[in-house]
Amino acid sequence: QVKLVESGGGSVQVGGSLRLSCTASGFNFNNYYMAWFRQAPGKEREAVAGVARDGFIMYHASVKGRFTISKDNANTCLNLQMNDLKPEDTAVYYCAADERALKGLLGRGYEHWGQGTQVTVSP
Repeated sequence: QVKLVESGGGSVQVGGSLRLSCTASGFNFNNYYMAWFRQAPGKEREAVAGVARDGFIMYHASVKGRFTISKDNANTCLNLQMNDLKPEDTAVYYCAADERALKGLLGRGYEHWGQGTQVTVSP
């Protein structure tokens, strides 16, 4: 049974940093595509960053240079280091996993999702 549990969310001021973690279990973590998504109130869920099975990484343009995704295969953990946070980064952040990512690394075709963790950035 696939299980994804996010942690590390919270409230910070503009320019601050947070580190999100997603602990994964129940599947072969090494062989899965992993990604972080976010959903702000009244908006559609969007991909933030993804990492392919071979380590290839992609970022949404709005977070490039500020966020860093990393996949720790040894500890089956997906991390997202978020620096220089802005109010528009406020959202619920979700960890996602899929064996094939047929709709692309930043597509919405992921099969497995965590419950989400809230990130709030205040001016």
